[in-house]
Amino acid sequence: MDTTILDDFAWRIEFPVLQEQLGLKKGDGYGQEAEAMAVQAEAIGRPKAMYRVGRIESRGASHVVIEGRTFTSRVLAVNLEKVHRVFPFVATCGAELDEWSTSFTSALEKFWAEAIKGMALGASMRALAEHIKDQHRPGDLSMMNPGSIESWPLTENKALFSVLGDPKESIGVELMDSYFMKPGISASGMWFPAEHHFENCMLCPMQNCPGRRAPYDKKMYERRYGKD
Repeated sequence: MDTTILDDFAWRIEFPVLQEQLGLKKGDGYGQEAEAMAVQAEAIGRPKAMYRVGRIESRGASHVVIEGRTFTSRVLAVNLEKVHRVFPFVATCGAELDEWSTSFTSALEKFWAEAIKGMALGASMRALAEHIKDQHRPGDLSMMNPGSIESWPLTENKALFSVLGDPKESIGVELMDSYFMKPGISASGMWFPAEHHFENCMLCPMQNCPGRRAPYDKKMYERRYGKD
């Protein structure tokens, strides 16, 4: 199956959410400046995402083969042991917003711009999840991202990008030699149907993480995944 590209969906910045995230008040000068930036970003920004349906062709205790590429991870292998198809993806705030953010020189404006780009990425992720659910009816979805947990390192982005073809040409996301992505406010990973919901955060001990979606469970790895 070919990749599906999402690059023309409606999105907007919920300014009250941004305001709370940045610790600003709408009526003060900083709040007005940040809101003006948000209005600019909505006009300029084109968040994007791409994905494909990937067939699991074979599997082992610590690896799975998807569309001819081997992904090595004990956690991924166990999470996919009852799964026959996954949805590899890349999503991004978009090159347009990334370039826009370079026009700001003050540290404060740069900080605001990064937060705005993060909201654009969030919009692309939501559009992606909704599209997969509407088109493929997979049931409850969980997600894993290379580099988010020790068991699935960032180097796995190479195989993931290979499964998708050329995200740089399709949606402007380039995989660097470091295995990070450009634009930096981008995400890669796999959506998959799961009997038991999974979040990377469940296996991540990092404290005070602003993006945490679930509590860290220090016994979960041993309980569910055993030894590599």
